[in-house]
Amino acid sequence: MNLKELADVMFPDVHETVEDIEKRYPKRNLKEGAEVTRFAPSPTGFVHMGSLLSAFEDFKAAKDTDGIFYLRIEDTDSERSVENGISGIIKDLADFDIVPDEGMISETESIGEYGPYIQSERKDIYHVYAKDLVLKGLAYPCFCTKEELDETRSIQELNKERIGYYGSYAKCRCLSCEEAINKIKNGEKYVVRFKSPGDFNNKIVLDDRMRGKIEFPENDMDIVIIKSNDRLPTYHFAHAIDDHLMQTTTVMRGEEWIPSYPIHQQLFKVLGFKEPRYAHLGLVMKVDENGTRRKLSKRKDPEASVGFYHEKGIPSEATKLYLMTIANSNFEEWLSNNPNGKLSDFKMDFSKMSESGTLFDVEKLFNITKNYISHMTSEELYKESLPWMKEFDEELYELMVKYPEYTKQIFSIERYIEKPRKDYSSFSDIRNGIWYMYDELFTNPTYEYQKINDIKEIKEILKTYFDNYYDINDDKDTWFSKMKEMAESLGYASNMKDYKKNPENYKGNIADLSTVIRVSITSKCMTPDLYEILKLLGKERINKRISLIK
Repeated sequence: MNLKELADVMFPDVHETVEDIEKRYPKRNLKEGAEVTRFAPSPTGFVHMGSLLSAFEDFKAAKDTDGIFYLRIEDTDSERSVENGISGIIKDLADFDIVPDEGMISETESIGEYGPYIQSERKDIYHVYAKDLVLKGLAYPCFCTKEELDETRSIQELNKERIGYYGSYAKCRCLSCEEAINKIKNGEKYVVRFKSPGDFNNKIVLDDRMRGKIEFPENDMDIVIIKSNDRLPTYHFAHAIDDHLMQTTTVMRGEEWIPSYPIHQQLFKVLGFKEPRYAHLGLVMKVDENGTRRKLSKRKDPEASVGFYHEKGIPSEATKLYLMTIANSNFEEWLSNNPNGKLSDFKMDFSKMSESGTLFDVEKLFNITKNYISHMTSEELYKESLPWMKEFDEELYELMVKYPEYTKQIFSIERYIEKPRKDYSSFSDIRNGIWYMYDELFTNPTYEYQKINDIKEIKEILKTYFDNYYDINDDKDTWFSKMKEMAESLGYASNMKDYKKNPENYKGNIADLSTVIRVSITSKCMTPDLYEILKLLGKERINKRISLIK
């Protein structure tokens, strides 16, 4: 009996050839240098921060080069799959405007000409390539039981040898075709193993796009490529075929995959595929309270879940700006020099990626978000924050919808100036910054009076100011001049220098008076520009608020 008979017994339903498959995946019509990248998660239903960073870098690399970014679902490990797992991934990516050019767009739908984009739906394709390897004597059925493999491992551990299925330990690679066929016909379970042509004493080199050249021993392990229970491929085999047919140019993945490179390099070589370039990303780290660095944990750290950012109300663009500071060491300087620059203006550089692990800093993210929100127009802030309010703050959402132009005017206070205010590190901060501007919410305020807190004195200040000095039509300079006049009339210093020089000569200073007015109409001692707030509220509403003070 020969290899063809063995291959036919192992894969009786495979009638296509490798050449037939290759014809279905023509060369992509892309310009030179265009990257084809992919995000290839298991359908577990959510994306964590490490995965989001990887997806973002894949997406950015493709967009920077007018290439293709696609979403492939790697579900060959059925135990990890959850119901609606693909939809969860798609939604999490879409929340950050990471939308694939090709691949899955729902649980069952995809776009693109290089699918299917779910590995379990590509089973027939993998079998064609596996059968071809059997025909060439580069794959074989392995009938070793779990007990036999455990025994082999025990012997290797006892002898302090490398653990694995190789050399003289690869018992089934020596079976004749006739023996193998008889076992299959007798119903014995088997996996399909790759018959490695490698020599562990030889060296190979990975030219990593981030880390440079890394040397390894050549692979000599006869790895499993097709499993016995569901006849699905292992990750190693599936990814090699998929990345070849989908013409992936760069594979970005975690550094934990570095030891697997010799296997992958050998598979690409034996299968006759052009190998993609690899960039092995460092771990996403966090500094604990005791100062030690550890891997960001899905279980321990709320910020590891992308849902954390959605619930906080951090704009997706701000999150991506932060991710870019993690991805490229030179981005922060670029952002500082281009505070209004768009992410699309910056080109990602693999040589600027950190190989030692990236430190995740939530406070830094909030600072970037503050800066980002401060440079939004009031129209943009209104439009982008409204969906978040609808989901997480229905009361404020209804007021923003009821008074759209008024809300935009609130957002405009100290926004269009050289150094705009940075009050909001997320959309969840907005309520605390503007609630007092809505009469519906200003019903039972708690006043944050400071130095001047005697109600009689407060009422005298308010009556004097609003009866004799305040005019809503005054420009800001005139308004401030009148504030100074009132201060002098009531025995307060109109000039801070005078007050600091002789504080005993005054009841207080103009800042104390401003605080009384500010707190009386907003309840807060810290707010944006008082002149703008007074103008926006208007005299009638101001009077109503003053009447609440008892």
